[in-house]
Amino acid sequence: MHLDYDHLSASLREFPRQTIPVTGLRPAAVLLPLFRQEGHDRLLFTLRTDHLEHHSGEISFPGGASDAGDIDLVATALRETEEEIGLPADNIQVLGRLDDFYSIHGYHVVPFVGVIPLPDQLQLETAEIAAVFDAPLIHFRDPAIHRVEDWTHEGRVHPVDFYQYGDHVIWGLTAAILRQFLEIAGMSSGDCSLSANL
Repeated sequence: MHLDYDHLSASLREFPRQTIPVTGLRPAAVLLPLFRQEGHDRLLFTLRTDHLEHHSGEISFPGGASDAGDIDLVATALRETEEEIGLPADNIQVLGRLDDFYSIHGYHVVPFVGVIPLPDQLQLETAEIAAVFDAPLIHFRDPAIHRVEDWTHEGRVHPVDFYQYGDHVIWGLTAAILRQFLEIAGMSSGDCSLSANL
């Protein structure tokens, strides 16, 4: 069983996407890298190095801040993916985008969903990326591996998502992006429409 990428692309186009003002925030973009192996869809994650200014040691999707040379935020996501894990933009099929997200570090983040080839010849930018790992998409349907905690930031309470995969804890912005992707793909925990979308 696997996702119908055409159906997923249509779902990404049609869902009522939420936007947030860019004013005062630095534009950024990330890529959710999907690939298929032995008939099963998997997601690729990066583990950031411990010395970075923001999100050091955390699990993330490839991405980063927009540069002046990027024609749009899709270009940002693809450029950052190539810089961080060595995957050329020409090898990525972009299916669509999710909601705008706000990073507590002052970034306006737009996530894009893309299909990549098997990640067996990646070249990591070791100054930023300590390692990569992948996980089967179906794993994230298990409600036992997902929890939400209320955290306080600047006097306001925010729900923070956490997903467990083996020894890895995916949390914060990456987990929030993952959660929305799973919902749009019909793969959130307890979603009975899963079989129709596989």
